[in-house]
Amino acid sequence: MAADPAHPPVAHGPGPHGPDGLFHRLVAWQRSHGRSHLPWQHTRDPYRVWLSEIMLQQTQVSTVLGYYERFLARFPTVADLAAAPSDDVMALWSGLGYYSRARNLHACAQQVVARFAGVFPTTSVELQTLPGIGPSTAAAIAAFCFGERISIMDGNVKRVLSRALGFEGDLAQAGNERALSALAQALVPPDADHAAMASYTQGLMDLGASLCARSKPQCLLCPLSSDCRGLSTGAPDAYPVKTRKLLRRHETWWLLALRRPDGAVWLERRPPRGIWAGLYCTPVFGDEAALLGALVSWGLDGAAVQWLPARKHSLTHRELSLRPAVLPVNVSAGPASDGRWATPGEWQALGLPAPVRLWLDGA
Repeated sequence: MAADPAHPPVAHGPGPHGPDGLFHRLVAWQRSHGRSHLPWQHTRDPYRVWLSEIMLQQTQVSTVLGYYERFLARFPTVADLAAAPSDDVMALWSGLGYYSRARNLHACAQQVVARFAGVFPTTSVELQTLPGIGPSTAAAIAAFCFGERISIMDGNVKRVLSRALGFEGDLAQAGNERALSALAQALVPPDADHAAMASYTQGLMDLGASLCARSKPQCLLCPLSSDCRGLSTGAPDAYPVKTRKLLRRHETWWLLALRRPDGAVWLERRPPRGIWAGLYCTPVFGDEAALLGALVSWGLDGAAVQWLPARKHSLTHRELSLRPAVLPVNVSAGPASDGRWATPGEWQALGLPAPVRLWLDGA
């Protein structure tokens, strides 16, 4: 079913305009059956919409809710976020994963303040000049907050539109991505008002998160089922077409917690790039020999190391097997210059990777 990216397929399915078109049916469905209880809905505040959009990338709504409320309590405005220390931002983000989002969030807030006097730009084009804001996030902010007639294109939306329009282009090809985006934009009527754009944008998200799920879509309940091309083929699960597979690597990381009698643990800041970039973490080693060798160089007794059960941790491109170890020490100086001792009360205020925080809290 893959198509030539140089000649993207012509899609079929719901008509783009008129009272029975895909746009109007989604607006009506969202207002009757879509989600309306989420805390970032019913607002045109671009700060709150932007914050929710960044948090919702690769993360489920149920997980985001608590983080969203805590962020707003600590940083009620974009200026508050911009002025906050990086460690405060990373500490509040700890556990949400994909930590580059938090770094971009902070950098974006600082640029909104520096470049736009603390006021978010009003167009999707300008919004995309800010760190961490791509086309789909920019479209969501512009549609929800400023009524711009533009279609979002996140993963859920691509699935909904690919099925509804019978789009057979391989979305691993950039040309087909652009072709689907153009078709999505053509579905937005030129006279769509602010309220309709907000309902349509939310409707696309809601439909993709519920009835038009990745597997076992509930087609009979879908407002687009009467002329959904994917359903008419009998294989809606075949859409969207994407041939490129995610390659996952398996790695084992050895983690060492040096623990003083007062409960303080030695933490080091991770490098600015890579997994857990910029977060605080116990020293990490590639194997047991490297860990024991480091102890020798630090003048510590490796025989006293307490080995703990391995823990699994999944990332987008990695499957990590974490091998934690604890070594009680009675020293005042740390083993390196780029770290710090942190008591349990102190590490709660630092940005730590979620599995490391869970381990230290229970160790």
